[in-house]
Amino acid sequence: MTDYDKYDALIFDLDGTLVDSMPAHYQAWQQTAAEYGFEVDEAWYHTRGGSPAWLTAQSLIETFSLSVEPQVLADRKNQIFSELAEMEVVVLPAAEVAKTYAGRKPMAIGTGTLTDIADKLLKKAGLLELFDVVVGADQVDAHKPSPDTFLKCAELLSVESHQCLVFEDAPFGIQAAKAAGMDVIDVTDAKRV
Repeated sequence: MTDYDKYDALIFDLDGTLVDSMPAHYQAWQQTAAEYGFEVDEAWYHTRGGSPAWLTAQSLIETFSLSVEPQVLADRKNQIFSELAEMEVVVLPAAEVAKTYAGRKPMAIGTGTLTDIADKLLKKAGLLELFDVVVGADQVDAHKPSPDTFLKCAELLSVESHQCLVFEDAPFGIQAAKAAGMDVIDVTDAKRV
């Protein structure tokens, strides 16, 4: 028996937790930025982990005084990322936990990525069939660090939020899990926070 057995459901972030897609997300932002005449600093970008593209776009527009709508910028980034996601997907160690508990516990994905792109990444990684629910950025109004993504996962799994364990890699996601009243494992150092 592991510590995970005491929970009624497991919820996983996607990017940086189950698959190493963060470099592709950053590359997509770099290409988008080049098209719109600005640059994205990698250190700054990593502070945005777990945030949906339109919120990152909004921040970039404010930072660089761009005259483009956030959704237009986000849509372009998502289009580029979707093309990049067709390439090889690297599966991360947290996926082993999901494989171990598939069919034994209700499991969900709670991600800042759009649902259709998340589904595509999970399918490419051979992980989609492990999960009962995928909640993407397009399914909630308030995004990480708000708890809404994880609360929707719990609701769709029919599990009380305090009975869920979240696996996350990003500060926004960790904050969101805590705000949802859930325990959380920071997969970057594999400890509960």
